[in-house]
Amino acid sequence: MHDLIQYFGFLDFNGREFIQDWGYIAVLLGSMVEGESIIFAAGLLAHEGYLSIYKVTLIAFVGTLVADQSLYFMGHFYGKAFLEKFPSLQAKSEKAFRLLHKYNNLFIMSFRFIYGIRILSPLVIGASGIPMRRFMILNLIAAVIWSVSSCAAAYYFAHLLIEYWHVISKIIFGFMIFGAGVLYGIHLWRKRNRR
Repeated sequence: MHDLIQYFGFLDFNGREFIQDWGYIAVLLGSMVEGESIIFAAGLLAHEGYLSIYKVTLIAFVGTLVADQSLYFMGHFYGKAFLEKFPSLQAKSEKAFRLLHKYNNLFIMSFRFIYGIRILSPLVIGASGIPMRRFMILNLIAAVIWSVSSCAAAYYFAHLLIEYWHVISKIIFGFMIFGAGVLYGIHLWRKRNRR
């Protein structure tokens, strides 16, 4: 099997050491925010032997658990006052409040998978008065589900990417050619309309 990283030419021999030294820190930091792209990259690197998928999963679990629990506490103690200081967050926080009131426990279990309100949601949950113990239990379960499913999906996708890269690369190239043709057509059409 081809080494995916060397196949794309991203890294030399020293790159392996750099990833092994800093990769897990990147996973920890990425998992604390909307870090699906970091988790995805870590899954690919784990598939190629640069990182351990078990360590990546454990670190992603710890990162998301600690970050969301901390944001819950911030929301619990300072939530409404904090949210009022940032009017730009009003629309997203209102959406999170609506989802929380409509779906309650299901929302607490799934907010990690909702793009755009993932970081804001624990603040909203804390500000809404959800009991601390209930959130901690649901947050623990949700962190396990998110970290295991995200890391497993990234690891499995790496396998598919390597196995079918010859087909995927042709599809990507085809889309690039098609896109360039469309842009050139638009350019010609605009040029003709200016006359």
